[in-house]
Amino acid sequence: MKILAIESSCDETAAAVVENGRNVISSVVASQVEEHKLYGGVVPEIASRRHAEAIVPVVRQALEEANISLDGIDAIAVTYAPGLIGALLVGVNFAKGLSLSTGKPLVPTHHLRSHIASNYISNPDLKPPFLCLVVSGGHSHIVMVEDYTKMKIIGKTRDDAAGEAFDKAARTMGMSYPGGIELDKVAEDGDPFAFKLPRPVVHDAPYDFSFSGLKTAVINLIHNSAQKGIELNKPDVCASFRYAVVDCLVTNFLKAAEDYGVNKLVIAGGVSANSLLRRTLREKCDESGYEFYMPDKSLCGDNAAMVGSQGYYEFLSGNIAGTDLNAYATMSIE
Repeated sequence: MKILAIESSCDETAAAVVENGRNVISSVVASQVEEHKLYGGVVPEIASRRHAEAIVPVVRQALEEANISLDGIDAIAVTYAPGLIGALLVGVNFAKGLSLSTGKPLVPTHHLRSHIASNYISNPDLKPPFLCLVVSGGHSHIVMVEDYTKMKIIGKTRDDAAGEAFDKAARTMGMSYPGGIELDKVAEDGDPFAFKLPRPVVHDAPYDFSFSGLKTAVINLIHNSAQKGIELNKPDVCASFRYAVVDCLVTNFLKAAEDYGVNKLVIAGGVSANSLLRRTLREKCDESGYEFYMPDKSLCGDNAAMVGSQGYYEFLSGNIAGTDLNAYATMSIE
């Protein structure tokens, strides 16, 4: 079964053709990062306009690279939640038009579920159930994936997401958007124990995260040093902050795995590309005898291949939408 997938939840316009949820025949991503760098982050209005300009050529290129026409497509999957509402509406309305004109089934697909599904592409033998740490610029969740379309949130952030904390700390240090990627690279040359940063704990919810205080602590460290004329070692600050964030993520994730008796662990989302997070979880899982899976770095960011993968399983479960499908800025993965 071949699915044409469309993704436009933030600042990447993407389309892909995916077969049976695991085989990526083509994948095209048009990124807006260079334009949004001018503003230090994504500007929703600009993102929406660029999606409207890019979606036709991106979808056409995905079909051409797959050497397939719309007649050879069995269904159309599209990200409809969560994300920037204007950006989502471009993809949803385009997919609805294609579905109406071709008669192909329209499959509404949740963005975070798609991130989890990126692992099905990178790890063909992976099957639920498993515990997944979903970490991105807007989300930090521990999710029990009971089946391909049945999921339960075990823990989540109470304030900032891990990716948001990385980006804001990086911006304070003068790094360009998206700062989390550059911070990760700079941290490789630093001492993770150079600065002592807090590890916020949510006492009434042991699997929940809180990154606001940690983010504030590193920003205050940078600002206070600048006011005193003290020049900080940037790699050391990056390494110490990265270590603190990863420590929080790994600690809660492994505690949830132990308490729920799960031995198959998975990571997903943009922050799953973080070098230290990948290394640390690999080492911890090897020590504890857990199975550990992670997506290829090329699939960690937003893309349509992951939408095609999850869309396949949504289709099999009977999740088909009509022309009244709408987009939603927020929606639980459950």
